[in-house]
Amino acid sequence: MPAESDLRSILHQLRKPNAASHHSQTTTLLSKAKLALLSLNALVPTPTTSPHLLAAAREVLELGALYSIRLQQPEAFTRYFQQLQPFYELPQSSFGAKDDRSQRSKITGLYLLLALTKGDYAGFHTVLEGLEVEAGSESARGELEKDAYIQYPVKLEQWLMEGSYDRVWGATKREGVPSEEFGVFSEVLVGTIRSEIASCSEKAYPSLPIANAKNLLFLDSEGSVVDFAHERGWVVQDGRIYFPLQQGQDMRTEKEILVASGQVIENAIGYARELETIV
Repeated sequence: MPAESDLRSILHQLRKPNAASHHSQTTTLLSKAKLALLSLNALVPTPTTSPHLLAAAREVLELGALYSIRLQQPEAFTRYFQQLQPFYELPQSSFGAKDDRSQRSKITGLYLLLALTKGDYAGFHTVLEGLEVEAGSESARGELEKDAYIQYPVKLEQWLMEGSYDRVWGATKREGVPSEEFGVFSEVLVGTIRSEIASCSEKAYPSLPIANAKNLLFLDSEGSVVDFAHERGWVVQDGRIYFPLQQGQDMRTEKEILVASGQVIENAIGYARELETIV
């Protein structure tokens, strides 16, 4: 069939290593591929869809998802992820005996990471729990625990909950990510960390020196600290940042303020001190 021939040709072009660097061409190819799948009634899996068309449709959607990540288009990535779910719910045998092209692990790990950057912890755990239920047996769960793409966001979420921002910061560096697509979210996730630290700082301390805040908030310069402070509505005066007075804060002792800060701020401050010794 002409549509199947066109689809094979398009996939061949999309698989080329440099395909993603040609943005307009790749966007056009993905659109043509989805139209071909639509004409073949394969864009959504059905009981009559052949194994090779199921595999081709899944591959097109996965390539589109990864391409949208490189373009930093989280909404488009989310749409591709949702379109892929009916394919991921099918048994492996539906795609043929020799199927080994699935990138489900990477796509799912990226979605988990996206959920973290958005602070969508409910969505994060819904997907993760679904994977654990699907795994079923202990051996399958063991494989899930060894999966670098899945465990990367899982570890980040654990460290975020612990307030171990230094570990998150280190893991978002190039050498710490499982693939280049995960690195795209580094700045976004650091922004999430920065907001978390800023919120905790507001509740824990009446003020901080700008120099300490620079390291604490993972900012490159004191000027960036001042800009960030103005965005948050903080007062900058005499080399210090003054946080808005929390309700009832004026009644607390210094010891109570430190206790209220908890391990989150302690870990972040500790990392800031480490940075100071390096710098």
